[in-house]
Amino acid sequence: MRYAQLVMGPAGSGKSTYCSVMQQHFADARRTVEIVNLDPAAEHFDYEPSVDIRELIQLDDVMEDEDLNFGPNGGLIFCMEYLIENISWLQEKLNDRSECYMIFDCPGQLELYTHLTIMRDFIKVLQNLDFRICGVFLLDVQFMVDAPKFLSGSLAALSVMVNLAIPHVNVLNKTDLLSKRAQKKLESFTEPDVNNLLSDAEWDKWDKKYLRLTETIGKLVTDYSLVRFLPLNIKDEESVADVRLYIDVIMNYGEDEDVKQRDFEEPSNDAEN
Repeated sequence: MRYAQLVMGPAGSGKSTYCSVMQQHFADARRTVEIVNLDPAAEHFDYEPSVDIRELIQLDDVMEDEDLNFGPNGGLIFCMEYLIENISWLQEKLNDRSECYMIFDCPGQLELYTHLTIMRDFIKVLQNLDFRICGVFLLDVQFMVDAPKFLSGSLAALSVMVNLAIPHVNVLNKTDLLSKRAQKKLESFTEPDVNNLLSDAEWDKWDKKYLRLTETIGKLVTDYSLVRFLPLNIKDEESVADVRLYIDVIMNYGEDEDVKQRDFEEPSNDAEN
């Protein structure tokens, strides 16, 4: 059995840093993990990818092609569609790695996860390769600035969960950047009660005009009780371990492994005396 994390989230949410920190955490726990870069626009990482989509296609090349004439968003979608059309390239790379744990560092364009079918097609490929998959959706703590902004992030997370239909965990990243005052409010965002968040929010004229719409959307999130966030401080080993353990449980990591038996010698009579 093989395992995979699909690390998703808006641009700047800390996906590549998360992958690097998680790889080091696995190494400290004497577990091997390999990282696959799926972002054709990536420029540099804190890790060395085992597989890199830029060997197949790069965003800059697509944008510079006069026949295609794509901007950044259209070019990125084209790159991911090109990957699906040439998925045998990735399959060959992954087939060389049996019984492995992979972390896929995905692009930061939300359309790929919220309503397009590209990532669903990619997930089917991984499932056919005997991967158990967990989606990891990262949200920056900047979304805690105000309730409406947090609500928009929660809706994005919910859209990804519904569209991809795989085991899923939402992570509120970069909590180490919070002030002490904001850290005291952290629990209200990890287990959000939207009604309380909206009642405490400060509203300008535009917000007040659409207050009922905002409350209705918030009620949707609350009623289905689907969106919860795990806080992550990448500088705190215990926080990283909590997220890793949560993901292990979701994927039933290791349940298919054989129980290791060890034979013990019978104690000698001298030892008993």
